[in-house]
Amino acid sequence: MSATESSEHESPIKTPQQLITLVVMAFVVPVIGIVLLVQLVIGGINTDSTGNTSEAVAERIRPVAQVSVSAGGGASGVAKTGEQVYQAVCTACHGTGVAGAPKFGDAAAWAKLVAEDQKKLVGDAMKGIRGMPAKGGNPDLSDYEFERAVVYMANKSGGKFKEPAAPKPAAAKK
Repeated sequence: MSATESSEHESPIKTPQQLITLVVMAFVVPVIGIVLLVQLVIGGINTDSTGNTSEAVAERIRPVAQVSVSAGGGASGVAKTGEQVYQAVCTACHGTGVAGAPKFGDAAAWAKLVAEDQKKLVGDAMKGIRGMPAKGGNPDLSDYEFERAVVYMANKSGGKFKEPAAPKPAAAKK
């Protein structure tokens, strides 16, 4: 017999200490695994409990869930510009494209809408269309302010709509 043939049949365990270590590990490792598995099933996975409080959840969704309501719309006498209305009301959806809203500045997404006439586009948006609520979710906006916002977004996205005419001031009551 050659040296290579005898080494093929030798055991990797050569000393009694190696045998004892192997036997102990064969029992300890599965026991630890079973204990950890039981803890997982019984106790669940512990997560950071501070992130699941109602206050923490409300803080995370506040930018999306916040509704801007101002008493009287343009009652202060100064109507908001289209950009101001966009920043206050429209940017939540049109800034990111939420729920299929055409993203601000995306000429391809706005092309079909800009192809419609201004009156139809503003009218559809005023009533609410697809996932968009009426007046973008802010019923306190005046029609004039809302139309300015639609024109602003359309023009920044490739449209050539004209700025709506300012409403005539209401006659003073006597």
